[in-house]
Amino acid sequence: MTLDLDGPDPLYEQIAQILAARIADGTYPPRRRIPSEAGIVDEFGVSRPTARAAVQLLAERGLVHTVRGKGTFVVDSPPQT
Repeated sequence: MTLDLDGPDPLYEQIAQILAARIADGTYPPRRRIPSEAGIVDEFGVSRPTARAAVQLLAERGLVHTVRGKGTFVVDSPPQT
């Protein structure tokens, strides 16, 4: 899945959707880290605030939680949608 720069959806929502799909397919297993904000910036070529918004959206959806000083981790059992 690639980013649609000309589409109506904000980039952070598109990135969150890509990361959520990776969580769902096991690319990022439970209790393991997802890429850091810097990693997201590098992979997708977006600004740090955009990367931060994508991670925050995942947290609001209950897919990840952040541990200060450690990183952002996939929750044990993501909510069923």
